[in-house]
Amino acid sequence: MIAIASDHAGLPLKRHLVAYLEKLGHQILDLGVDEDRSVDYPDFAHDLAGRVAAGEAGRGILICGTGLGMSMAANRHPGVRAALCHDAYTAEMARRHNDANVLCMGARVLGPGVAEQVTTVFLTTAFDGGRHRRRVNKIEPDSGEES
Repeated sequence: MIAIASDHAGLPLKRHLVAYLEKLGHQILDLGVDEDRSVDYPDFAHDLAGRVAAGEAGRGILICGTGLGMSMAANRHPGVRAALCHDAYTAEMARRHNDANVLCMGARVLGPGVAEQVTTVFLTTAFDGGRHRRRVNKIEPDSGEES
């Protein structure tokens, strides 16, 4: 399952991506927002990140105006590796080298076509493991894992 959430600035792109992902056959957990009134993005980032960390969703997508605020809030959660991606390359590397499990995007930065491409790459790229596993383990200071 893919969890998705946005603030008011990200709502149009979130709606677009929900339709796109459902068309591809993905099961979506839409955590809001549902209307364009001003809201506080951390509330939605924390909800989604908590669900990803708890295993309720395998991956998450967060959208705000720039993606910056969502990524900062989501990365406060142990076990969440939220990556702000602007293109297919950053999405690919976020997955291959960092095992990112939450994709953050800026609705004021990316158009719908690029956002679809970034999302597809993020969802279809596998983690490389190997030397990258050791590095990812070091992101969580209490993981106790070195290799």
